Amino acid sequence: MALTRRALLVGAGAVAGAGATVALGSEEVFSGRPAVVPDADPNLLNDASGLSPVRVARHVTVETGGEEALATLRAELTEARAAGRPFIASAARHSMGAHSLASQGTAATLRQDEVMLDTAAGTFRVSAGARWQGVIAQLDAAGWSPTVMQSNNDFGVASTFCVNAHGWPVAHGPFGSTVRALRLLTAGGEVVECSRERESDLFRATMGGYGLTGIVLDLDVGMVRNELLEPTFETLSPEGFATRFPAVATDANVRMAYGRLDVSLGRFFEEAVLVSYRPTGAEGAIPAAVSSGFLSRASRYVFRGQVGSEGVKRVRWWIERDAAPRLYGAATRNTLLNEPVATLDDGDPKRTDILHEYFVPPAAFPAFVAACREVIPSSFQDLLNVTLRYVAPDGDSVLAYAPGPRIAAVMLFSQEMSHRAERDMAAMTGELIERTLALGGTYYLPYRPHASRAQFQTAYPRFAEFAAFKRQVDPDLTFRSPFWERYLADEGAS
Repeated sequence: MALTRRALLVGAGAVAGAGATVALGSEEVFSGRPAVVPDADPNLLNDASGLSPVRVARHVTVETGGEEALATLRAELTEARAAGRPFIASAARHSMGAHSLASQGTAATLRQDEVMLDTAAGTFRVSAGARWQGVIAQLDAAGWSPTVMQSNNDFGVASTFCVNAHGWPVAHGPFGSTVRALRLLTAGGEVVECSRERESDLFRATMGGYGLTGIVLDLDVGMVRNELLEPTFETLSPEGFATRFPAVATDANVRMAYGRLDVSLGRFFEEAVLVSYRPTGAEGAIPAAVSSGFLSRASRYVFRGQVGSEGVKRVRWWIERDAAPRLYGAATRNTLLNEPVATLDDGDPKRTDILHEYFVPPAAFPAFVAACREVIPSSFQDLLNVTLRYVAPDGDSVLAYAPGPRIAAVMLFSQEMSHRAERDMAAMTGELIERTLALGGTYYLPYRPHASRAQFQTAYPRFAEFAAFKRQVDPDLTFRSPFWERYLADEGAS
């Protein structure tokens, strides 16, 4: 079935310059996978999807921190406002719907690596453009670890806050729940310190606000002691997983946990694996954090081999369920967190990896699985992985995706870079979102903008409040992106 499904898609040839399309029979193939293509057009930028080419008027990279970074950003912001251009700042552009790009505006790429630890307070101060691998390296040397971070180490820290990403340490809410305070550069060039106690409305709107309220300069973030952890593996039905996962995730002895689902078409979503990590209790020094070990690198070949292959998907599930308990042993908390997304990266210019993420109440998880069984196999999309995580309630952010405890289903699809595949993906995504909303769940905003306006408003009922506050702090709408234009620009417009 997988091979037949793949054969229905248009076979793509080599692709050309970024943002263009190249004719192929009756179809067109998207091109432009690189985020930046200086030889073709230095102002034509893209994001991780490779499907969001946006031409900006100016692209600036800020590689210094502190007052020098502030002066640069303030000057660029002033220049953009004087020209009437939009402005957006980001780090690695791992979003997939042009959230980090400003059409005909100024796009700032932040690349700093400044981290200062306050062990007495259990926090670290980090520059906005720092990547998580740099944070882990510095915390690890001192015996500490981020309380929550995204599941890969090559994302920007401030970007994690602006999308309010969650991780797999338990039992925590999204990353924003661990941020104590931050400094923000407003549209008017003012530096504002905000937290839950000071300028709290600005703090809560910036958390998960996709850069639409200002430019984060640095953050004060919570950290915990690094530990040596050992895994426990359990094989469950989806119904058993729905009750077992919340119990494990809220167990005080469990530090990290995740689940996986079988994606082979013959047994689609019929079985789950739950992996939980507890302290070993070993005394003495623990090893330094490492990244991309042999097993991680070797798994890439199996992972990528799943495209179009039911047999490899079955092998992959056998590894997850039967071989992994014998292969994986104790590891430090920082080593478990210290994995780049590039480990499993797709090197095929004819295809792109597209993420979906849905958040459902635990009691609704079996019904969500049933909906996925009906919707996904009837599409032309090739699902390679589903990772399940537990997210504690988020009582902070205005655009909250977890108003209560949620099981997050992170799905990775391999999509051909053709317009036909994009249309099919949009239709499937819309159906999955509709079914998820009917179960009291939500979908995650950083991915492809296939949700309708009505679906967005249902999933994020405080959308009008967010838009009104954004207009209050940024009356000229300096900070805007295609995400703003598609879903929020009409709210409160005079």
